[in-house]
Amino acid sequence: MKVLYLATHNAHKLLEIQSMLEETCEVRSASSLGHYTAPEESASTLLGNATIKAQALYDLYHKPCIADDTGLFVEALGGDPGVHSARYAGRDGDDVANRKHLLDSLASHPEPWRAYFECVIVLIDSQGEEHHFVGRVAGRIIDHEEGAEGFGYDSLFVPEDFDKTFAMMSPQEKNAISHRTRAVDQLRTYLTRHSL
Repeated sequence: MKVLYLATHNAHKLLEIQSMLEETCEVRSASSLGHYTAPEESASTLLGNATIKAQALYDLYHKPCIADDTGLFVEALGGDPGVHSARYAGRDGDDVANRKHLLDSLASHPEPWRAYFECVIVLIDSQGEEHHFVGRVAGRIIDHEEGAEGFGYDSLFVPEDFDKTFAMMSPQEKNAISHRTRAVDQLRTYLTRHSL
């Protein structure tokens, strides 16, 4: 079976992607190769940040690897938090502070608060060539948190054609429609047709 290494230290992300690709390839953590320090995500786009992470891992070990970057883009905020979603409140990965900052930022804007999640995956194959896959899901932000599943902004985001947040869905329900699923589906199709 093909093996891909995921350039992340985020255990949620690793489990999610492993479960999505389990029948196509084995996804291992970057740390299973040895030392991996996540590089600074200094790009102004999701594609740029995903490329930085994948390239850093590839440069260390020269193994086929993937990295993703995901952002929440809110129309009323001109696309913010966007590429800064993981550190919107200042500290990387502080989900509680990020959600509070988002609601505080939206308080002066009229509802509905239209938004979309976007996920960009970069694959670097054994030859060092890059391949890009993009998934997006539209929806809206609500004014209070609902649900205990998921992570990040999931408790505030209601996808289009649904009446509950990502955090109210089971992992299976969310994975059937999420932005990451849509990007991973494209990656899966690529992997079934190409060698690494």
